[in-house]
Amino acid sequence: MASRTTRQRAAVLEGLAGCQDFVSAQELHARLTAGGHRIGLTTVYRTLRGLVAVGRVDVVRDESGERLYRPRPDDGHQHYLICRACGHSRPVDSAVVEEWADRVSADTGFAAVEHTVELSGICAGCQPCPAERPAEGGGSPCPWDCARPAGRGRTRSCAG
Repeated sequence: MASRTTRQRAAVLEGLAGCQDFVSAQELHARLTAGGHRIGLTTVYRTLRGLVAVGRVDVVRDESGERLYRPRPDDGHQHYLICRACGHSRPVDSAVVEEWADRVSADTGFAAVEHTVELSGICAGCQPCPAERPAEGGGSPCPWDCARPAGRGRTRSCAG
């Protein structure tokens, strides 16, 4: 992607900056159009692909295979732990992964080795309350989780 800043690229970066967690291209497009930006969904996808290619945006896939995006921190490449229930994400210390990838590269003679590591789980806010867990490990969600919207069971934390 060229380094020039277009109106659409600026809008996508601004929209992503308002999100604390990963967001799909469709969710980002809906936020942008609701905010008054005139931008097509295809342009959002194309812009996100370009931003990933130049290292400005991180991308992961959710359980259905959909790509989710988040601005890359200024300190560079990160790995994230993502809640499968609500979509909350947090960066994790991944020095051991980076060292392993460097070692594999050196041991095999490959250059420009890239890797993808995706970690997912259930965050503390989405886990069943300890008092409600049956002995076999199931349980219902804590009362504050009952307000989750129907559908994919995930909410995004984007400033509105």
